[in-house]
Amino acid sequence: MDELRSKRLSGSDPWPSLALEEWQDTYATLHMWTQIVGKIRLVQTPWVNHSWHVTQYVTSRGLTTSPIPYGTRTFQIDFDFVDHLLTIRTSDGAGRVVTLEPRTVADFYQELFAKLSELGIEVKIRTLPNEVQDPIPFEADEEHSSYDPEYVNRFWRVLVSTDRVFKEFRARYLGKSSPVHFFWGSFDLAVTRFSGRTAPEHPGGIPNLPDWVAREAYSHEVSSAGFWPGGGPIPYPVFYAYFYPEPEGFKEAALTVSGAAYNSDVGEFVLPYDDVRRADSPDQVLLEFLQGTYDAGADLAGWDRQALERGHG
Repeated sequence: MDELRSKRLSGSDPWPSLALEEWQDTYATLHMWTQIVGKIRLVQTPWVNHSWHVTQYVTSRGLTTSPIPYGTRTFQIDFDFVDHLLTIRTSDGAGRVVTLEPRTVADFYQELFAKLSELGIEVKIRTLPNEVQDPIPFEADEEHSSYDPEYVNRFWRVLVSTDRVFKEFRARYLGKSSPVHFFWGSFDLAVTRFSGRTAPEHPGGIPNLPDWVAREAYSHEVSSAGFWPGGGPIPYPVFYAYFYPEPEGFKEAALTVSGAAYNSDVGEFVLPYDDVRRADSPDQVLLEFLQGTYDAGADLAGWDRQALERGHG
């Protein structure tokens, strides 16, 4: 216990406190910054099924786009949440840096595109944010300007720990599975398994996201899980798990993880992040939640678990 307390005080706690109300303004600003960077990858990268070409990935210092094609060159944009910098690096050895500090979304947008232009990279994106209510075009957003480096670093540490556990969970599956990746539209880290069977057409209706994108994303049956910092009907950070289409009886599934429950507002099982971070073994509790929700849904939906899982049974 003393060792755990020492880690939390030193800033090295792998599961730090992340109360939504303590960093909500910073969260809103960072969400827009990740959308700007994500849209740059979106317009420059060939389409991959289920929008996997738009995501970002957790690194040992923050988030990365991974290499983005630009003619015969590539470039990469990395968020560094340790030194609080945004770095742009190209395959011909050039680079530029943008400081992460309190600044408006409009100012961040303008400087980032100016730095890209200095590197000979000219990119045009749709500047209206996705998947948010009442979006403000990036170039006009003077409302969001907060940046608390302590809470951004905490958020990143949660992503690092979650990424590690999600990758262990993903390794248990032999069927088609997504990478563990960060979706900047919904601002969550997610991993998705597929049964291989097609799904009913998704109804769409996600704010400021074309219905055809949602329908392509959910073209096949999925079991998806993720981490989300919270908002709206869930005012605290959570881990979540859902199936699409949701099999009959899924919401009544009995889980062994204390605190996990089906939330009808979002149509998902949720497990409060605080219940995980305060556990004696956070990794084990999270794995139990991931496996338990998958087991329940896969059995109810009749997935071919013998063929799809590593060492099943």
